[in-house]
Amino acid sequence: MENLIVIPARLESSRLPNKPLAQIADLPMIVHVMNRAVESKCGDVIVATPNQEIFDIINTHNGIAVMTKFSHESGSDRIFEALEKYDQDEKYEKIINLQGDLPTINPSLINQTCNLLEENLDADISTLCSPIFDNKEFENPNIVKAYIKNPLKPTYANDFVRMPGSYSYDKLYHHLGIYGYKRSSLKKFISTNQSAREKDCKLEQLRALDNDMKIVIDFINDIPIGVDTEDDLYNVRKELE
Repeated sequence: MENLIVIPARLESSRLPNKPLAQIADLPMIVHVMNRAVESKCGDVIVATPNQEIFDIINTHNGIAVMTKFSHESGSDRIFEALEKYDQDEKYEKIINLQGDLPTINPSLINQTCNLLEENLDADISTLCSPIFDNKEFENPNIVKAYIKNPLKPTYANDFVRMPGSYSYDKLYHHLGIYGYKRSSLKKFISTNQSAREKDCKLEQLRALDNDMKIVIDFINDIPIGVDTEDDLYNVRKELE
């Protein structure tokens, strides 16, 4: 297959430590995410992790894990190290970065991200977002928003923010943490230094925009729960159990 889905996962989350191993319906969360990726049939699947515990869990559940170093600045930096180790023959042309905290993601969204990259050859990166229906989300810094000046297709992100600032609410969309990369674009991304905005906002996608990379976006109706807090974990357990 020419596509590789890489799931970065680590135990050192500041908001919810050890969350990849959190039990949901008798399986660790990272295994649920891996299973959704496999179900997509979009490409081969690996987990990129610096933690032996995650490595062992993935192997126990018949998956493939690649050990990475601890000191990565972002998830994309981690998946690139795993890609270089796993695919030394460079057979994969498109790389999907699937966050390890999306255990309820619909596998079709993984395919949608990949197809978006295939349909927009001038794009470096693809991702997904949804309209915001609850005004409380606009003022929640844990919900990342894509700012889009022109929603006509093909649609490109102009910015990503945690708080609206001066941006009009009707041009902000709830961003889902999944990215499709051309292999060459991922290599370019990794070769550039973190931008000041990326460091300040803790949003790796700002590094891409600040280095003139094009991020194409498609719209979806519902955002799957991203597990960042105990409340998120409770809601995901309710949904899957």
